[in-house]
Amino acid sequence: MQEPPKLTDRRTLDLNRARARRIGLAPFLHEEAIAEIQERLALVNRRFTKPAVVTAFPEIWASALPGARIVPDDDVLALEPQAHDLVIHAMGLHWANDPVGQIIQCARALQPDGLFLAALPGGRSLQELRASLAEAESRLTGGLSPRVLPMAEIRDLGGLLGRAGLALPVADSLMLNASYRDLAHLAHDLRAMGESNALAARSRRPAQRDLFTLAARIYAESYPAGDGRISASYELIFLTGWTPHPSQQKPLRPGSALTRLADALKADQTEPGN
Repeated sequence: MQEPPKLTDRRTLDLNRARARRIGLAPFLHEEAIAEIQERLALVNRRFTKPAVVTAFPEIWASALPGARIVPDDDVLALEPQAHDLVIHAMGLHWANDPVGQIIQCARALQPDGLFLAALPGGRSLQELRASLAEAESRLTGGLSPRVLPMAEIRDLGGLLGRAGLALPVADSLMLNASYRDLAHLAHDLRAMGESNALAARSRRPAQRDLFTLAARIYAESYPAGDGRISASYELIFLTGWTPHPSQQKPLRPGSALTRLADALKADQTEPGN
């Protein structure tokens, strides 16, 4: 049986992440994700004593949950079954060749009533960059090459939690806006995040010389941020699910209600037209 085509070239992704460390990591999105996750954990009336964090950047995430087991986001996660009460998949799920498999592995590592949390960039991230590169390449060549990772939409990601067998699934998002001097400045920041193009289907040929010059002009004209700068959007998506446990809330069976909605609302029922 033929394997499905892979989204990510893992070797290139590892090289991109190593380069980010060499030039100095840009932790902007990671720090936002950490702050949001810590806020969510504060709202949970639970003390987690056996946490694990799946991340390619332990230097950023280790201090967010002191004492947590830090696990690289390899295709096969180094997690033991039912060893943790909290597993956080931190800013790497968008590069996974098998995101459902990653969540399933995290779920298996959780004890009953354990919490799974994931943070990752969503489909509305870098929409300005995507549009500018596409228009520039279309003008110059009449075609398109995969240059920006096609990140998933929140409705699709939320469905992965149920497929992984997690209960009480929730998916929500946070939009962030940044500004940059120009396209080159944005590209440098993406390299410093380890988020350069690592798509398996990317073109291996050098880009046409005028491509990025034209894309920079289109970007500046279409998405100005004032003072000669350009704007860039980032969407952070957060996924939350629990491993099933008898103590958790469950939806009522259809037809099992003991009180009519009208009675509960203390509303008068009238015949249509009255």
